[in-house]
Amino acid sequence: MDDRPPCRPETLAARLDGYLCGDTGAIVPPIHPSSTYARDADYAQIGGRGYSRDDNPTYLQAEHVLAQLEGGAAAMLFASGIAAIAALFQALQPGDHAVVSRDMYFGTAKLLREVLIPWGLRCDMVDTADLDALRDAVKPGVTKLVFVETPANPTWAVTDIAGAAAIAHAAGALLAVDNTSASPALCRPIAHGADLVVHSATKYLNGHSDVVAGAVVTAADTKLWQRIGRIRFLAGPVLGPFEAWLLLRGMRTLFIRVRAAGANAQRIAEHFDGHKAIAQVCYPGLPGFPGHAIAARQMEGGFGGMLSLRVAGGRDAAMRAISRVRIFIRATSLGGVESLIEHRATIEKEDGTVPDDLLRLSVGIEAVEDLIADLEQALAG
Repeated sequence: MDDRPPCRPETLAARLDGYLCGDTGAIVPPIHPSSTYARDADYAQIGGRGYSRDDNPTYLQAEHVLAQLEGGAAAMLFASGIAAIAALFQALQPGDHAVVSRDMYFGTAKLLREVLIPWGLRCDMVDTADLDALRDAVKPGVTKLVFVETPANPTWAVTDIAGAAAIAHAAGALLAVDNTSASPALCRPIAHGADLVVHSATKYLNGHSDVVAGAVVTAADTKLWQRIGRIRFLAGPVLGPFEAWLLLRGMRTLFIRVRAAGANAQRIAEHFDGHKAIAQVCYPGLPGFPGHAIAARQMEGGFGGMLSLRVAGGRDAAMRAISRVRIFIRATSLGGVESLIEHRATIEKEDGTVPDDLLRLSVGIEAVEDLIADLEQALAG
């Protein structure tokens, strides 16, 4: 729809950046399940496509919408968030140096330790919420990539994206930000100086707990970006067309879902802050939380639907509480419309560093009074 006026991201998401099928008038894009495409009599590609491992109209539409939402130049979808992160790091060369957040999703840390570092990546894990520590870890002319997750799963520590970008760029490195927990509904890292943004699109971008997907968004068409695309083509971690269509469906309600979940999480955090059964509430929306001022500066429209409760009484009290919930669902993952709760130390086992009194909550869009009452009765046991 070339005649549409400039629109805010909320409108771009709801309207899929103005999509309307000119041939049929359909307002929902079709699914293109074909794995391959015909050529003409001269064996030239018809429409520029040859094989769906290289491109498919369904996931190209989803990539276009996501790039617009993040304010980037382009996006690529992957079969999972971890696949997207792996392609980003594998676009570097063995022996290259990267600095990454110490506090981050456990799966990313395991990927680094078990696959990428043995492959040849040199990597330092530091507290990127401490810009002095980040500055000390970055090696000018040597470090190729700084990778931060903010807010960081599951402590929700906050890294100053603009500050990290300045440090990375001064050293000749690129900055990549895992924006899974905030999503572009709350934060657009490229606007704060990031070069690349990654997502587990399984989470808030899809929002309905029925897709596993990942994405990388770039601020510019760089050699590293081209290398990521080449890795995706050669290794084949592409998203299927049906999953891409479900992702498109989910992104239409991104802003209203994320902000509703964030409002619920804020209410829950405020209710349990100082509660006798809770030793600490980890949530960037609390004024007393470290990094709150930075989060308020780089997040717009709320602080997200993720928070963690450290239960007074340690692991045993945390396990009693999680066993008693009736509305929260005991499950791994986050970002859906339903509220989930999990004991992270059980998931991460001996390899993790998360405190064993910590319960991670993915707050959904249910009535917040019901969610608070459920936690109250669970903690009272």
